[in-house]
Amino acid sequence: MNRRLKFGIEEEYFVTDLQTRCMPTQPPAEAVAACRAELGEHFAHEMFLSQVEMASPIFLSLDAAADYLTQVRSGLTQRLAPFGLGLLSAGSHPMVTQGLQPTDELHFQQLFDDYQRVARRSVLSGLHVHVEVPVDRDRVRVMNEILPWLPMFLALSASSPFWNGAYTGFSSYRQVACDEWPRMGVPEYFQDELAFAGYVNLLMRTGSIHQPSDCWWILRPSSRYPTLELRICDACPRVEDVLCLVSLFRVMVAHAIDQPQPGAGYSLTSHWTLKENRWRAKRHGILAEFIAEGQEQPMLIGEWLTVAEQTFGETAAELGCQEVFKQARRIVQEGTSADRQIVLYEQGLLLGDSVEQALSRVVDQLVSESAGLPVADPTLQHVAGGP
Repeated sequence: MNRRLKFGIEEEYFVTDLQTRCMPTQPPAEAVAACRAELGEHFAHEMFLSQVEMASPIFLSLDAAADYLTQVRSGLTQRLAPFGLGLLSAGSHPMVTQGLQPTDELHFQQLFDDYQRVARRSVLSGLHVHVEVPVDRDRVRVMNEILPWLPMFLALSASSPFWNGAYTGFSSYRQVACDEWPRMGVPEYFQDELAFAGYVNLLMRTGSIHQPSDCWWILRPSSRYPTLELRICDACPRVEDVLCLVSLFRVMVAHAIDQPQPGAGYSLTSHWTLKENRWRAKRHGILAEFIAEGQEQPMLIGEWLTVAEQTFGETAAELGCQEVFKQARRIVQEGTSADRQIVLYEQGLLLGDSVEQALSRVVDQLVSESAGLPVADPTLQHVAGGP
């Protein structure tokens, strides 16, 4: 086994006005320039000017990734502060997000032209993780080995219960909005990279897509790098949650590439089960009951994590990531970002807040968590800390 699988992380952030708690329609050009100066070559625009994307360097260790992510969030927070702005890392922004200025780049303009209102509604932020796959391994077969586990990642990362100023009833409304796009949910059923290449070539020949990367599934072979790219996760406010998800994905890729025939057990039934479990994860998050293929009784997230530890524990130990399952259980015990947001929102309403005031509490919490600062609201500290 290759114990030093390279990996990279992409995070998308919402720039937020610290006074109004909303995303500015068009942030000052100087603020965007300051973010670019902070990130250098790792800065990227997103679809709207009030979003910033960070595409990390290549990492060999989780410690290096932890240091970098902490530095990036701290640096961006400091750069934005003189403009009265902050950084918010979550799958969706809780406040109203209409009228945002699109980014004036050809790629994004093409998306707005092709997908119209779907693109204009797509004020979303995700966590994407790349993990290398050795060249002698078929990436689609490796992908098929991992796909059934993806709803677990969504449940653990869920951070988008609010959309355009309203509570949605979903743990991850980001994934609901993603389903408005073509080729952005569960990948089609492919047996191997040859079948996948045939599909992409068909779409290219028929003018259905402009480039291979226009397949935006929840997990995909990257068209730019020799990696698998995890795309299902909501952006996470807490760096420690990001690191848990990154580590878990890296362990699963390492396990998959070490199998004699990765993906051999992935069937059409697996494909259908994955779709149902993804629905359950985006609706209920860590409270969902998940279908276990071949079993009559569904599993709770804790039971599923036990199965994951039994399946991947040896690989995790070889990679020095044996704490990852404990970290995942911490997320379950403390609640996801979606859970914390909902509790704080409902507490605000009980205290007599208007909807906007309650959402402002949520924004303040997310900005603090994204910057690595202590949560200011004492009621939330009790909830987060547990009984």
